[in-house]
Amino acid sequence: MSGVPFVDLKTQYARLKPQIADAIQDVLDDGRYILGPAVTKLESELAEYCGVRHAISCSSGTDAIIMPLIAYGIGPGDAVFVPSFTFTASAEAIILVGASPVFVDVEEDSFNLDLADLDAKIAATRADGKLTPKAILAVDLFGLPADWDELNTLADRENLHLIDDAAQSFGGVYDGKRVGSLAHVSCTSFFPAKPLGCYGDGGAIMTDDDELAELLKSIRVHGQGADRYEIARIGINGRLDSIQAAILSVKLPILDDELAARDHLASIYDEELKDAVTVPKRIPGRQSAWAQYTIKTDRRADIQAALNEAGIPSAIYYPKPMHLQAPYAPYGGGEGSLPISETICHQVMSLPMHPYLPDDDARRVAEVIRKAVA
Repeated sequence: MSGVPFVDLKTQYARLKPQIADAIQDVLDDGRYILGPAVTKLESELAEYCGVRHAISCSSGTDAIIMPLIAYGIGPGDAVFVPSFTFTASAEAIILVGASPVFVDVEEDSFNLDLADLDAKIAATRADGKLTPKAILAVDLFGLPADWDELNTLADRENLHLIDDAAQSFGGVYDGKRVGSLAHVSCTSFFPAKPLGCYGDGGAIMTDDDELAELLKSIRVHGQGADRYEIARIGINGRLDSIQAAILSVKLPILDDELAARDHLASIYDEELKDAVTVPKRIPGRQSAWAQYTIKTDRRADIQAALNEAGIPSAIYYPKPMHLQAPYAPYGGGEGSLPISETICHQVMSLPMHPYLPDDDARRVAEVIRKAVA
């Protein structure tokens, strides 16, 4: 079974090739390559898709996190609560604005924020008095929405800003509402391998807050005010280019079809692997975008060796939690401080997951895994 792609962007491109060529040509003919009409069009489409008033595109998923932190005035002396079991961008953004990440453990089955530990970390930070709690940055890891009802309740009670890092969950659903509408502000990434990806870097921020939306638009263009050379605040160069926006506008209409295909593939994996490994948790009312299909097993090395021998790729997201990574160590509690995050990083393994993986190939992936653990 050689040549199985972990993700398959080539087949998707073949499906959309004429539309993508036309969309890029339209931008080239128009000549407005930064924040042109293609960007305005995409932002309107994203807002409608998510069911929010505003979608503000930007240059990457990382900038999509940084910009709301800047907008909220979060900086030195402030604490932002974030899971340790996540990609570095979540924690990196906090430090880049001068604030301090406070690392929180995750649930061992959903991989999302453990609300009890979050509550405890907020209380401990307030009691310590060295940092001022300002925000919660919750991550919908691997595509599964976090517990947004409880998170919103907790954030309101503690008077904290709540930001959804939806880099992996765009297209997911929580109690009938799309990801992007679940927190006061939501951020996503359009990195090519994401459920909705462009052909470079890109991101977006979703909100219903009119004032925040205008502030974010200023921040992404160097903090400009009424015109280009009136600087109202310190900002960043965080703009999405028009060609990437045009590509995303072509891809967005097929996203729901691709998400259904991902869910179908996940169901095959669930059925074929449920007796061999720990399959991802399904939670009623929550629909994952299946950015990754991540299993847990104590036989990871054996399984990876068998998959490699069969020509099947796999990946480990993530081999080390953030609080144990060298740049973040000063902000964390060291070894043993977040036991779930530290344990699952030795158990998780992600399998090929994309809308164009044939059912038979998925079953053969599962067969190799079953034999490896037998």
